[in-house]
Amino acid sequence: MRRRLAAGLAASALLLAACTGGGSSSAEPPGGATAGGPRGTAAAPAATVSPPDRPVAVAAGTTPAAVSVAVSRQLFDRSPAVVVAAATDVAGTADGAAEAERLGVPLLLDDGTGTEVRTEIDRLSPETVVAIGSEVADRLKGAAAEVVSDAGEVATAPPADDLGDVAVLVRVGVDAAGKAAVAAATATGRAAGATVVPVTTADPRADPDAIEALAAARPAHVLAVGAGFGAVDRLRSRLAVAATGTQLPGGGQVVFPGRRLVAMYGHPGSGALGVLGEQPVDAAIARAKRLAAPYRPLSGRTPVVPSFEIIATVATAPPGPDGNYSFEAPISQLQPWVEKAGAAGMYVVLDLQPGRTDFLTQAKRYEPLLRLPHVGLALDPEWRLRPGQQHLTQIGSVTAAEVNSVYRWLAGLTAKATLPQKLLVLHEFRLDMIGDDQPLQRDRDEVALLIHMDGQGPTGSKDDTWRAVVGAAPKGIPLGWKNFYDEDSPMLTPAQTMSRRPTPVMISYQ
Repeated sequence: MRRRLAAGLAASALLLAACTGGGSSSAEPPGGATAGGPRGTAAAPAATVSPPDRPVAVAAGTTPAAVSVAVSRQLFDRSPAVVVAAATDVAGTADGAAEAERLGVPLLLDDGTGTEVRTEIDRLSPETVVAIGSEVADRLKGAAAEVVSDAGEVATAPPADDLGDVAVLVRVGVDAAGKAAVAAATATGRAAGATVVPVTTADPRADPDAIEALAAARPAHVLAVGAGFGAVDRLRSRLAVAATGTQLPGGGQVVFPGRRLVAMYGHPGSGALGVLGEQPVDAAIARAKRLAAPYRPLSGRTPVVPSFEIIATVATAPPGPDGNYSFEAPISQLQPWVEKAGAAGMYVVLDLQPGRTDFLTQAKRYEPLLRLPHVGLALDPEWRLRPGQQHLTQIGSVTAAEVNSVYRWLAGLTAKATLPQKLLVLHEFRLDMIGDDQPLQRDRDEVALLIHMDGQGPTGSKDDTWRAVVGAAPKGIPLGWKNFYDEDSPMLTPAQTMSRRPTPVMISYQ
């Protein structure tokens, strides 16, 4: 029987539990059993398999041969046979994969030296090595097992137990060498009884099909094949999110790339603050979908997601009861809009205009809504006042340190709740609105930071602002654009909006 570590973890804790368990022992075949296949005269010993020693492991290597050996070491303790194919022989690798799966044994790739393969053969202690191709057979002469070229000569027997609680992640769409490694890993994983999950990127949260597969399999162990998956701790966190199966509107669990948001901006019940509040919530949802529709043929393969950007805290002329020049809308007022938008497949951004309060204090007020997977956050520095300032007498500003405090808090909340990545929008139309006291933080996997240019006026002026914002933005950061119905002259069409470079990934209408 193979050793077992963790089993049946809940989705929220999947892959995060510490491993427990002991060693494995070889299973003896039933007494008197005869093996299948042409030999058929002796019992075929069963392979002995076991899961990786940790809930998340990486089978890395610099060559396809090294990767194939790493996968075999992670999953197989012993095997009565081994299949070996040349790493550069595409057809041979495919034939070897088919035979390895049929026999229930590992597929190893020979890179011309045979060193790593011979070491792994010695560890597995097979009786037979199936060499695909005469060159491979010649290089394996002298191995501590009988080398044959016809897999039909090998008796078959399934593993003593299979690895139904193990998922093997393999990258697809890679180069030729990568494809050989994937073929070997896939065959070895299936031979061991594991679930093989193809992924298109190193981040499983970005692949909707992989998310579905991981959520369905609910594996207790994951073996990622190849060094491209990065650090194990980060991969473990990503897998925990993927295993929840919860996806963002538009698919996947990573905000960008993967979608383009087209948002109506405003405050529920007030048309004076933007188009969102010009109609009740159901009519607003329908309008948002109509607004997003013209962008779909312009967006290529990137899904267009209708969205709400809801002003959750509204800048006010009087100081108000708490003296902070900001009205904090109660959650009960916003919740129907947030929940109905989510049910309609829309994304929601909660916008903060904090007055003399800091952004983090206000963000924490809306934690119950931010715990919903389709809800992100926006900071509007124009309405962030220093002591003694009032709205409309100057343009507000925020320090980078304050922005970073919100970023870290939002990342922590997202990680704790095992949520898909959150969007954090930072509005800007003057460069002095965001301080340069420290770099904007972008090192947390749980949050996508976007800078949103929301200047208004003639097209030429807006383009000047756009160029300034783009030029000052951190390299590679996603960017957004806002169109104003009343203040722009003229307001850009969807085609004109999409002609801006870099192409905006969030477009708001006010």
